[in-house]
Amino acid sequence: MDVVIPVAGLGTRLRPHTWSKPKPLVTVAGKPILGHVLDRLAQLPLETVVFVTGYLGEQIEEYVRAHYRFDAQFVEQPEPLGQSHAVLQAKTRVDGPTLIVFPDLIFEADLATLLALDADGAIFVKEVEDPRRFGVVVTHDERVVQLVEKPASPVSNLAVVGLYYFREIDDLFDAIEYQMEHGLRRGGEFYLADAIQRVIDTGNRLVCLPVSVWEDCGTVEALLQTNRYLLERQRQAPSSYPTAVIVPPVVIDPTARIEHAVIGPYVSIGRGACVSSSIVADSIIDEEATIGSAILTRSIVGRRARVQGDPLTVNVGDSSEIVFSRAEGE
Repeated sequence: MDVVIPVAGLGTRLRPHTWSKPKPLVTVAGKPILGHVLDRLAQLPLETVVFVTGYLGEQIEEYVRAHYRFDAQFVEQPEPLGQSHAVLQAKTRVDGPTLIVFPDLIFEADLATLLALDADGAIFVKEVEDPRRFGVVVTHDERVVQLVEKPASPVSNLAVVGLYYFREIDDLFDAIEYQMEHGLRRGGEFYLADAIQRVIDTGNRLVCLPVSVWEDCGTVEALLQTNRYLLERQRQAPSSYPTAVIVPPVVIDPTARIEHAVIGPYVSIGRGACVSSSIVADSIIDEEATIGSAILTRSIVGRRARVQGDPLTVNVGDSSEIVFSRAEGE
């Protein structure tokens, strides 16, 4: 099976972390988002995996070639014209059964069922309580008949997660070319949902397949939530840090230095990082970052960044109270 992974987005909602690296390489639970996604594809007999790159795409290629051994190919999306345009860049690189994966999500799904799927394609979905925030699929007799973006009325609670399968990928490429020839775009971009609707309308039978887990990585809060989810499921046997207290679940790279600190719960610390005289909880500390004399929670500290606090000395008498709060407007 071939795979197409569009990784050309700018990741503006994760700035400043995406100024210096593409969004799929932002770290969560000790590994880039892209690494978690690729590990979940291991259950498939992969042939060719095509990465559609853009901003800082050379970093994507460097990471993939250093950590994976499948046939990886890289094509560039020359203009940011949307999802469909990105997928179309892989046209000469893939054929036959193909999976399209958008790498800003962590998912759990039985992808092996695709190998015996009796349909022209599949859209992976997750049941949600409030479908108004998502694109959803409408089904009839177990067949997808319509994709609806952020429905005002509850036409379906099956949210599209960004994972698609086509038994013949040329059916999708034909639909994308039709979409572009007829200018079917929104806000200047060609959306994949419109091309998939064309695939359905021309007679292809697409079905829904469930994901048991769908964790977003598109914003800071979502990334921290995904960090919590992953740490709960990949508990690391704690190393010995004589002057530190470690509160699981955490992932700490063996090369990190932890001194006179309290770490956890829900903390991932990258290679070569240093945390001293600090309390860190519910945070992601990237490689070679330095944290000193600080108290951090719900924080993301990027590569080689430094957070230095100012230790506090007090002489507090009976029945006293000290309260720290941010100034208004900060």
